[in-house]
Amino acid sequence: MNAADTAFILLCAALVMFMTAPGLALFYAGLVRSKNVLGTMMQSFVMLGVASITWAVIGYSLSFGPDIAGLIGGLDFAFLKGVGMDTVNSPAGNLPHLLFMIFQCMFAVITPALITGAFAERMKFSAFLLFSCLWIIVVYAPMCHWVWGGGWMAKMGALDFAGGAVVHMSSGAAALAACLALGKRRGYGKDPFIPHNLPMCILGAAILWFGWFGFNAGSALAANGLAANAFVTTHMATAAAVLGWLLVEKMHAGRPTTLGAASGAVAGLVAITPAAGFVTPMAAMAIGLLGGMICYGGVLLKGKLGYDDSLDVVGIHGLGGTWGALATGIFASLGAKGLFTGNPGQVWIQFVSVIATWAFCFIASYVLFKIVDNVVGLRVSQEDETRGLDLSQHSETGYQW
Repeated sequence: MNAADTAFILLCAALVMFMTAPGLALFYAGLVRSKNVLGTMMQSFVMLGVASITWAVIGYSLSFGPDIAGLIGGLDFAFLKGVGMDTVNSPAGNLPHLLFMIFQCMFAVITPALITGAFAERMKFSAFLLFSCLWIIVVYAPMCHWVWGGGWMAKMGALDFAGGAVVHMSSGAAALAACLALGKRRGYGKDPFIPHNLPMCILGAAILWFGWFGFNAGSALAANGLAANAFVTTHMATAAAVLGWLLVEKMHAGRPTTLGAASGAVAGLVAITPAAGFVTPMAAMAIGLLGGMICYGGVLLKGKLGYDDSLDVVGIHGLGGTWGALATGIFASLGAKGLFTGNPGQVWIQFVSVIATWAFCFIASYVLFKIVDNVVGLRVSQEDETRGLDLSQHSETGYQW
């Protein structure tokens, strides 16, 4: 056990927790209408409870238990059996097993919380809770095992430093399934859906940027040079993505916006996540700059295709994670080689992992939505949607006018 590494990852785990609530909760809540502010924040906040318990009971074991045919982990660690304060059986030999488990738990918390942006303002709270539990077990745990737990993607050589496939593409694919399963918000395309509190949104984005250093740098699993590189590449990519988004926004819409700056930052954070430990800071800037531009186009895509992705999860996390995974195969030069360093085959490996991730996560998520719909129903009633989720689901209001 390494004391410095242990202290560092303890801090990083707390930073990733901070990303979900308050970070993501504020970011999403500021983007919805005022009648849904508490319902939206609740979906992120309660995930700290739901996902953590699911992870401890079975999710961690399915993700990091002994490999079974490259597809799933065994049940050796179910109910945290054998997961103790020492390094015995720990996937990170320099860290206490409990610490590695709780660091990964925070990833399992934020990933289903990301999906909530797609169905914001129209999903039953009971359906959300049931879907999230099932999704962690059926979708997230297998993806985590495939990439980080010794599964088939890891054996194939796919590179994903901190969650391009495990976190962002999986949530983006599930978000697309949610849009199709739930349908559009009532009045979509006719009534204005204006963010009710942009300062709240920007504060949330800033917290996400801050917490993301724990997300990416912590994925080095040690306080070392790799963590420093991931920290710097994360920041530089995000800075470039803000400028890339605003540049395209100015050219397309005529003015750069604060919402655009916040969205560009998140796009850059998503894009650099799979590559953070494999690329240099200069390559990270290129990934971030193009990531901001690509995700801006991805957000516009929903208008062309006609699906209602309330808070642009598909356009930012889905497409941003996809670009980041492919960019890793292009720019990788540290610890692995990509196209520009003499290994064009890595691009093909990344492409295969992208297709497999999208296909599996979309199909499995769509099936889960249909199951949940048959059990408890997915959408609130027309009357409840008009009243807002704050009153209809929680008997509260965010503001007293």
